[in-house]
Amino acid sequence: MFGVLSRRRLKGFVSSFPRPAGSGRAPAMPRKESKGGKGQKKDAAQACHPSGPVAIDKNGSITIAIHAKPGAKHNAITDVTSDAVGVAIAAPPTEGEANAELCRYLSKVLEVKKSEVVLDKGGKSREKVVKISASTTAEAVLDKLKKEASAN
Repeated sequence: MFGVLSRRRLKGFVSSFPRPAGSGRAPAMPRKESKGGKGQKKDAAQACHPSGPVAIDKNGSITIAIHAKPGAKHNAITDVTSDAVGVAIAAPPTEGEANAELCRYLSKVLEVKKSEVVLDKGGKSREKVVKISASTTAEAVLDKLKKEASAN
């Protein structure tokens, strides 16, 4: 009974102790530094292509880092560098036409179905990540890309 009365009386009581500016609550305990758990963000460059332009993501799909060059005369793989594959696309960069043409061209070069090549990231950027869901290896994909680049 005494606790209930004292709580009701103290409801409007203003303390003379200083409080942190902002929350109106007592200061929280300091957080521990975690080693990479549930809430940690991964570095995008490391997650997409740790050892080169072709990598395998956590789901087992193959990802390719692409530097697209839309508006070219014809489709071609211009170069394969350590961080991205340069692809010239013979479609204008409007309304997703170049993205669709990129997926069609890569499916032809990699000899997989069109439905197995999907644009994962970079819909409005020249830096794109394409996901391949076919049953092939990253080494085979990289070899086909290098072969096509040397043919042009």
